[in-house]
Amino acid sequence: MTIGGLGEFALIDRITAGLTASGAVRLGVGDDCAVLRLAGDLAVSTDTLVENVHFRRDWSSAHDVGRKAVAACIADAEAMGAVPVAVVISLAAPAELPAEWAIDFAAGVKEECANAGAQLVGGDTASAPLIVITATVLADLAGNQPVTRAGARPGQVLAVAGRLGWAAAGLAVLGRGFRSPRAVVLAHRVPEPPYGEGRVAVEAGATSMIDVSDGLLADLGHVARASGVTIDVHTDLLEVAEPQKAVAAAIGGGDPLVFQLTGGDDHALAATFEPEAVPPGWRVIGRVRAGDPEVLVDGQPWTGPTQGWQHFT
Repeated sequence: MTIGGLGEFALIDRITAGLTASGAVRLGVGDDCAVLRLAGDLAVSTDTLVENVHFRRDWSSAHDVGRKAVAACIADAEAMGAVPVAVVISLAAPAELPAEWAIDFAAGVKEECANAGAQLVGGDTASAPLIVITATVLADLAGNQPVTRAGARPGQVLAVAGRLGWAAAGLAVLGRGFRSPRAVVLAHRVPEPPYGEGRVAVEAGATSMIDVSDGLLADLGHVARASGVTIDVHTDLLEVAEPQKAVAAAIGGGDPLVFQLTGGDDHALAATFEPEAVPPGWRVIGRVRAGDPEVLVDGQPWTGPTQGWQHFT
C-alpha cells in the first residue's frame, strides 16, 4: 500500500492515532490549530530535511528520519534555554511512497518528542517529487530571558554539552559504502542532542549559546560576530573518540580533529560561561578573547578544508 492508495485523511488518522493533549497542550491534533498555555515567552524554530540532502532512504530508516527531524528543531529551542513543549510536522512526499514508510516515520517523530519531553500537536501533508519534512518546535522560556548568540564576553570560557564530530564521521563512512564503525553511522542517522542541558546552562548563568548543527567552527562564527569577540578553540581540550580515529585512518590517515571542528548534525550545545560557573556535564574547550569577531584554533586561523556545512555552496 502506498500513501496515494491509502489517501491523505486515512494517512493522517494513522499518524495521529493515540495522540492526546496534556500539560501545557490544551488542544492537540484534530482541529485547525493546536492551543498551548505557557508560563513565559514562546520560542519558535523550524528545520527542513530534504531527501538526498539531509538523509537518504538507503542509509536511514523512516524511523531514523522521524527522530532526526524532531531532534534537529528541538536542539534550537534548547540553545535558547527554552523548554520544548510541542512539535508540528509537515510531510511532503511522492504518492508512490509506501504507507509503511510514512507510518514508521511518524513513530520516530513520536519517540523523539517523548525523549525531549514535547508533544506532537499537528502538521500537514502534501505531495512532492521527493520527501521534504519541516519540523517546528514551540518552546516555553518559563519566565527566563532567552540566551542568544550575542552575550559572549572576553575572559569567559567556551564549553560544550553533547557530542562533536560523530555524525560527520558516520557520513564519511556511509559515503564510501561502508556501515562501520556502527557508533558513528548511528550518530549520522539519529543525533542525540543533550536534552535538558539548555536549562542547565541558563541556571548556571550562560551568557551565549548555540546549537552546533553546521559545524563547531561555523556555528561559533555566528557567536563571535554577534558578540563582537574572538573565540579560541583549544584542540587539546577536545575529546576525539576511538571510532572517529578509526574512520580518519581508514579514509586516508586524515586528522580526526577535522570531524570535531567542522562536522555538523550532532546538535551539541556550545555556550559561554564565567570560568567558575561551568555546570557539571559541560566541558570547557576554549576561551573568549577581546579582538576582531573571528574563531581561532589554538590561537591561529583555521586553514583546514572547510569550517562546516553551508547550503548553496
